[in-house]
Amino acid sequence: MPLEMIRNDITKVHADAIVNAANSSLLGGGGVDGAIHRAAGPELLVECRTLGGCEVGQAKITKAYNLPAKYIIHTVGPVWRGGKNNEEKLLADCYRNSLLLAKDYNLESVAFPLISSGAFGYPKDEALKIAISVIGDFLLSNEMMVFLVVYDKASFMLSEKLFSSITQYIDDKYIGEQPFDLRVRERERVSEIHFGVPEHFQEHKRSLDDVFKQLDETFSQMLLRLIDEKGMTDAETYKKANIDRRLFSKIRNDINYKPSKATVLAFA
Repeated sequence: MPLEMIRNDITKVHADAIVNAANSSLLGGGGVDGAIHRAAGPELLVECRTLGGCEVGQAKITKAYNLPAKYIIHTVGPVWRGGKNNEEKLLADCYRNSLLLAKDYNLESVAFPLISSGAFGYPKDEALKIAISVIGDFLLSNEMMVFLVVYDKASFMLSEKLFSSITQYIDDKYIGEQPFDLRVRERERVSEIHFGVPEHFQEHKRSLDDVFKQLDETFSQMLLRLIDEKGMTDAETYKKANIDRRLFSKIRNDINYKPSKATVLAFA
């Protein structure tokens, strides 16, 4: 299932749940939190008063009331204090606990804002990396449609290079096999990531942290590494892929070889 990044107002996203970057009181505030409360209507505040607040990194769920979503998952992100106060773990916990809560409620689609990257001051590029890493790891073993919703143009443009780089890496290694339908909405699409893992690579499935470390790996390097991980010989590899030996030799000997899509799919 995919992770898709869109530029939109999260209060207008048609998903089973949207995630609110809340404060610890859960009683509304500025930014995304205030916008969600205003759009959902006063009943949301009434329900939030019964929840007793929320700790940083944790998540709680309410109805969505006047929003097009069915539920709102409220999570409290960390305030950025230079990166030495457990901010990274707490931010990762926000995404992880929100996704687990969505799974508990059997939700099929969830939309996240870029948590803590507004008034809480978390650097947007670092916040985006954490979001994609945690969501990506979750999607490797769970079926869910996840949207990462960015509203302002600056954040949207900042994300494009990183997001497209990861997309290319995932396309080379984890070629998605399942079609999917998106709920219709007005949006501006940056990219999609398909986290389907080819069956014969299941035992070598890695976390998205490894993906980030290997973004600059070429196709040739990737293929040779996977052959080593699988313990296969060159002959076994090109015969199983039905690839000509001379083409395989070219891939092996040219570190910067750029394969066609058909060649990539043959090795999948």
